[in-house]
Amino acid sequence: MAKQTISNIKLGAFVTAGLLVLIYSLYTIGKNSSYFGGSFRLRARFHSVNGLMKGNNVRFSGIQAGNVKDISIISDTLIEVTMVIDENTKKFIRKNALVSIGSEGLMGNKVVNIEPNSLPAPLADDNDILLTANKVNLDNMLATLDKTNMNLVVISEDLKETMHKINNSKMLWTILDDTTLSSDIRNTFADLRKAGEHINTMAANLDGIITQTSNGDGTLGLLLKDTATANRLKHAIIQVNNASDEMNAVTTRINNIVTGVQDDLSKRDGIVSNLLRDTAMTNQLRNSLNNIEKGTASFDEDMKALQHNFLLRRYFKKKEKEKKH
Repeated sequence: MAKQTISNIKLGAFVTAGLLVLIYSLYTIGKNSSYFGGSFRLRARFHSVNGLMKGNNVRFSGIQAGNVKDISIISDTLIEVTMVIDENTKKFIRKNALVSIGSEGLMGNKVVNIEPNSLPAPLADDNDILLTANKVNLDNMLATLDKTNMNLVVISEDLKETMHKINNSKMLWTILDDTTLSSDIRNTFADLRKAGEHINTMAANLDGIITQTSNGDGTLGLLLKDTATANRLKHAIIQVNNASDEMNAVTTRINNIVTGVQDDLSKRDGIVSNLLRDTAMTNQLRNSLNNIEKGTASFDEDMKALQHNFLLRRYFKKKEKEKKH
């Protein structure tokens, strides 16, 4: 009886050990651990592993190539992931391959993806650190989607309030119900169209004038192109300026004379006072003044004629504008 009990215990222990070995073998096979084959290690460093755990799958170009062996924290912003890769895949993975963390389906486990680079590079060695690429993860997508939903709620509330105001706006509906509004708008656009046509016509005429002037045609073109006419115009302006200066000098002398006469008259014993008492001299002086007045009138007529001359008209208009300012 005792021997049978011992045999049963041995048999139970053997069966238990066999089951443990079977379970471990199934686990390693399920995780693609090359328990009986060769393997090598690769590393990658991330700022966040997004829920990656030991034992998660590693894929190369979408094909199962190994599993995550270890996850260690290097610093407060850097996490290192160690991957065990099948030896058969080693001849395809190069040093410039990109490593990223993804998901197996929408809500599945995390997975490490190794993507080849199109640029040439040597093959990766054991324990090499590969480059990493940050991809959009599900958490960030959900956070962005939640923010977008909140914005849509705010927009919909604003739109609802706007539509409510529009529906309750008596002025708006009065405008929409006004049958004469469309005709008024149509007339307004017609007036705008006519104004545009007038502007185009004016622009065309102005362009024609500019072209004509550039070609030397017309009065303005002749003045700009004909150097002889320009010289004559310049000479006439110089003469007018000289005449104006002479008139200013004459006016100054006359003022001085009048002042002297007033002083003599006030003294009653000056030359002017004596001349005024002499009737013969008075008559001669009156005749002289009449001659001066006639000469001044003739000069004034000559100046008016010069002002209406087409060569000097623009100059005198410019002088008048300067006096006004």
